[in-house]
Amino acid sequence: MMYPFMQLEDKTEIVHSDLLSDERVKVYIEKPINGGFQSATCFLPTYEWCDITGFSQSDINKFQDIIESTAHLIIRFASDGGFENAAGF
Repeated sequence: MMYPFMQLEDKTEIVHSDLLSDERVKVYIEKPINGGFQSATCFLPTYEWCDITGFSQSDINKFQDIIESTAHLIIRFASDGGFENAAGF
């Protein structure tokens, strides 16, 4: 299951998985562009990036900063079934 986490000003979406069996969390980033999407995957807590399509290294650095500053929340929400469950909605 993937849960919405954040939408940036440029319509880039950041979503995350449940806590995986190996104690990692998959963070998926997707931005709509003409004719498709740019996307990338990052695994927490190691910040391992893979499947990068269309994003520059500068973009990935920006996303790294965002994810690093919110990783504690993403991991908590992943453990609790997303923001809505963690927040009690």
